[in-house]
Formats: sequence, C-alpha cells, structure tokens
Amino acid sequence: MVSSFFNLTNAIVGAGVIGLPYAIRQAGFIIGVLMIIVLALLVDWTLRVLALNSKLSGQQTYQGLVEHCFGRTGLLANSFFQGAMAGGGMASFIVIVGDTLPHVLSALMPTIGQTGFGRVVFSRRFVIAFFVIFMAYPLSLYRDVGKLSKTSAFAVVAMCTIIASVIIEGPQIDSSLRAEPGSPFVLANTGVFQAVGIITFAFVCHHNSFMIYGSLRKPTLNRYFEVIHISTVIATVASLIIAVIGYIYFREKTQGNILNNFPQDNLLINIARSLFALNMITTFPMETLVAREVIDQLMFRDQEFSMKRHVIITTVLCALCLVVGETVCNLGVLLELTGGLSASFLAFILPPACYIKLCSGPMVSWKTVPHWLCICFGFTVMVLSTVLSIRHAVVSQEANGSCWNVSDCLIGDDTTLELKRYVAVMEDVPKKDQD
Repeated sequence: MVSSFFNLTNAIVGAGVIGLPYAIRQAGFIIGVLMIIVLALLVDWTLRVLALNSKLSGQQTYQGLVEHCFGRTGLLANSFFQGAMAGGGMASFIVIVGDTLPHVLSALMPTIGQTGFGRVVFSRRFVIAFFVIFMAYPLSLYRDVGKLSKTSAFAVVAMCTIIASVIIEGPQIDSSLRAEPGSPFVLANTGVFQAVGIITFAFVCHHNSFMIYGSLRKPTLNRYFEVIHISTVIATVASLIIAVIGYIYFREKTQGNILNNFPQDNLLINIARSLFALNMITTFPMETLVAREVIDQLMFRDQEFSMKRHVIITTVLCALCLVVGETVCNLGVLLELTGGLSASFLAFILPPACYIKLCSGPMVSWKTVPHWLCICFGFTVMVLSTVLSIRHAVVSQEANGSCWNVSDCLIGDDTTLELKRYVAVMEDVPKKDQD
C-alpha cells in the first residue's frame, strides 16, 4: 500500500507542479486557488469512478475498458488522446531539461562556462540535443522499462525539494527578480481556461491508475479509495503551497517554469533543478513506451513484433519531440495544450462516459447527473482551453520566446539578458560619453 501511495502521489503531482504558479498568474489568485481545489476533488472522484468501472466491466486496463464500452471507435479515440498526452509529456520533459541543466552546469563549472567552448556546450540547445540523443533515446529503445517506473519515491523527494527551495530562496534572491513593489495582486484574470489546462496536466494520472490499482497486495475498492484520498490530499496541499508561494513572490514575472525565475548560481535551486532533471531522464522513456504502444495498437495491431519497426517508431517519436523541445521555450504553452486537449478527455470525459454505459437503468437519471455534468465540463475545457492556448501561443511574444536567437543558443539566458540590458543602457548614453 505504501508503494501504491508513492506511485499515485507521483502520478498526480508530477512534472506539471512547476507550472502551477504560472496557472495562478493566468487565472488570478482567488480563481486559481479555487480551481486547484475543485479540480483536485474532481480528479479524486473520477479516479474512483474508473476503479468502479473496472469492477463493473472486469477490465484491467484503460484501453480494455474503453473498448469494452464503446468498441473500436472508443479505442481509437482513447489511443489518440493517450498518444497526444504521452507526446506532450515527452516534449515537456525535454523543455524542462533545457530549462534546468544549463543553469546547473554553468554554476558547477563557471570558468568553462565563460569560454567559447563552454557557451556552446552549456547552451540550452546543445544540452537538449545531448539529453535526447545520448540518454533518452537509448533508454527509450528498451521494450520493457518497468525498472524505470520504480522511481516514484525519488520523484516525490524531488518535488518536495523543489517546493522547499522555492519557499526558502524566494525572499532571498535579488529584489529585481521578484515582483515590483506595489505591483498589482491580481485576484481574477482572463486566462482561466488556459490555467485549467495547466492544472489538469499536473493532476491527471488516469492512464496510470489501473497499474497502481493492480499493484495493491489486496486490490479492493476500499483500500484503493483510501490510497486515492490520501494521495490527492497530499498532492493538493503540495500544489497549493508552490502555486501560492511562487505567485506571491513573482506575480506578473512568474514564468511557465517557476525555477526559471531564480538565478543560475543559486545552490539550493540548482539542487532542485538537478533532481528534477534526473527525474525527467527516467520518466521520458515511460512516456515513449505509451506513445509507441498507441501507434502499434492503431497501425500494427494484428502484426507480430518487428525490431526494425520498433526502432523506426522510437526514432521518429524522439526526433519529433527533439524538434519541439528545441523550438518551444515556454513550458506553460506545452502544459496548456497538453492538459487542455488530452488530459481533460482522459480525466473528465471518458471515466463518467464509461460509467453511464456500464450502469443499469436509463442513461439519463438522477444517478447519472453528476457524470453528465462532468462530461460537459470536460468538453468545455477541452475545446476552450485548446483554442485559447493556441491563440495565446500565436499572438503572445512571451509564449513564443526567442528560442531561435543565435545569442540564446550560444550563451545562457541570464547572460543574454545582461547583454540586452547593457545595449539598452548604451543606447541612452550620448555618443561622446560612450567614447
């Protein structure tokens, strides 16, 4: 039961936790806090609905449950959204590595980092390429990554370290990096549905719930419900702490990855960055496995295993995610899109829809009203969050970032920022004074 608790807690409060302060910024403080609590309660309920569906149908996997309820069409829909969720997770992990490891490497080896060689090797783009080609890709070629899934306790420790580092170091960093004195404390904002996508990505774990349910020594509904309640409460408390504290410290300066708000030479933050990056390295292959299985199930379901096909699919998946990771600078955009499009479908639409299909009696009754409301909420979030997130990514300069600037490629973000400040100052100085 302890291992199931760690697995579920890690699944609920996963990589998306570092984007929760940005979600508060998008929705506003009061709306954001309320949304985290409401969505946590909804996730708790839909996880229990899924377990009940498993009992009613006799199915032991999410794919089997959906196919049992809705046939081949349902299986195709489930596979598409599971694949999109896995692909979004892979790309998000790459962006996180690019946001974290360059800072750590520059802080550990500052002398090398100041040379031309160091500026290339420690750059975001080089680190991402090295991570994917020499670490993530070889691990992803394994057909069975079961051993990598036994890192949940380490992942929970990493999450706790990140939360503690943000709380401790936030008040101590340079005041120019924190929110400006007198900056508005926004209670409600217009980015509500984008924030829902981020929070949903952070909390959704439904595609892993069958595995966790089956890992119990005595897999009864009561024991599993107890694990769900405890894990959800702890994950919600941890999420509220980092979301509220992170937003209070930085407000309008809050970035999609809260760790990017801190300087690269902060020791405690760099420890958190290192642990988080290591966790991403072990988690990436598991998401690759999900995406690869979805492709196999959709296109090669009746064919025998082929190592050539296995390598080609893995290579294409990693290459596509590498391109996304090199192109997208803002983690918040990826979290919004993945959470809004895929996570909402897997968490808020399919579980109640399967229950309505399995339960006896009329499909529309007082007994199924909560399930229909949840389905309507899920579709609303999926459509509006996806559309608004795409619009935000297209029109927002912050969302697009400057990943393809040559200076950002060769040197770190902090150095680039200092150069930009220097240029701005020099432009205001008269020519004779410059001489």
